[in-house]
Amino acid sequence: MHPHIVQIFDAVVSEEQSYIVMEYVAGGTLEQFCRADNLLPLDRLVEIIFKCTRALDYAFRLGITHRDIKPANILFANTGADATRGDIKISDFGAAIQSSNRTQTQVSGVGSPAYMSPQQVREAELNHQTDIYSLGVVMYQLLTGRLPFQAANNFAMVYQICNVEPPPPSSYRSDIPPGLDAVVARAMQKDLDARYPNWEAFSHDLALVFRNSQLASRRQVFPDSEKFETLRKLPFFDQFSDVEIWEVVRFSRWDEVAPDTVILKDGETGDFLGFLTEGEVRVTKKGQTLSVLAPGDCFGEMAVIGRSTHVRGADVVAQTTAKIVAISGDGLRNASDVCRMHFYQSFLEVLASRLSQANFRLTAD
Repeated sequence: MHPHIVQIFDAVVSEEQSYIVMEYVAGGTLEQFCRADNLLPLDRLVEIIFKCTRALDYAFRLGITHRDIKPANILFANTGADATRGDIKISDFGAAIQSSNRTQTQVSGVGSPAYMSPQQVREAELNHQTDIYSLGVVMYQLLTGRLPFQAANNFAMVYQICNVEPPPPSSYRSDIPPGLDAVVARAMQKDLDARYPNWEAFSHDLALVFRNSQLASRRQVFPDSEKFETLRKLPFFDQFSDVEIWEVVRFSRWDEVAPDTVILKDGETGDFLGFLTEGEVRVTKKGQTLSVLAPGDCFGEMAVIGRSTHVRGADVVAQTTAKIVAISGDGLRNASDVCRMHFYQSFLEVLASRLSQANFRLTAD
């Protein structure tokens, strides 16, 4: 199950009784942050919507369309008072349909009218793009503290959903960058051809806007959406599922280091491996350069996967400002079996590539 979808532990349907046993999520819903006087910081908001896109993409790949995405069905997993931290989980798939059994829907029967797409209120055949529209409405409400359409009754609401363009969120909140206006507008396009065609396009634009708008200044704290997107693009993680990528996000440490920073020291002990995601790093031994690492390269893995020794065999020094993902030996050893297996498979590919390069250099000499 995806980490951002509420888990179902048991389900029984019989003549005597019917029930579902679901995971308890203690942090409340997103409804509390749909008021103009209690809005979330933009970086936290983008992170939440990003996680929703990944969870709904996971459901879509299983052939499931939710049909009732709204703030009340997005829960906070943390139990503390500070909702600017912690994870979210999507709940209530009771109105969901499977791609093999799409059915028409009634406005009064399934879903919440204010969050329905034009296709849903017209009782048309539905796919994942109806959920994309609904999440766009949720994003609009979280940005502004109000729904995009205000109506006295469902009939007026349906008319506006089908015929009226809402004002951009920035017209209600001056600190919203144009990029977020554009993301909301595309998610809420009435025409399916103009709307995001899939969840990956939606999440990609969210991550891009976040970086380009610099919603978070350069610091030692990186949003989870950026971590996920970064790892997803690295060749090392090609065989990892989204669920496993989120697992790595949770047990990894992310840092930005200055030029000339010694990341690993020859002869010292250490029980973590690293990935370079940005910048340039040099590997040296007794003053001789062994290699120059580029974004996507890993280092220090031998001290983690070795059976006995955790001693470093070379210096690793940042040549430029660099972003480093560090994964501790304990984190790797406590990872799920599938996640750990994919790590070791990728390590083998890295080692094979390095041996091939070494052989090439030897024959060239």
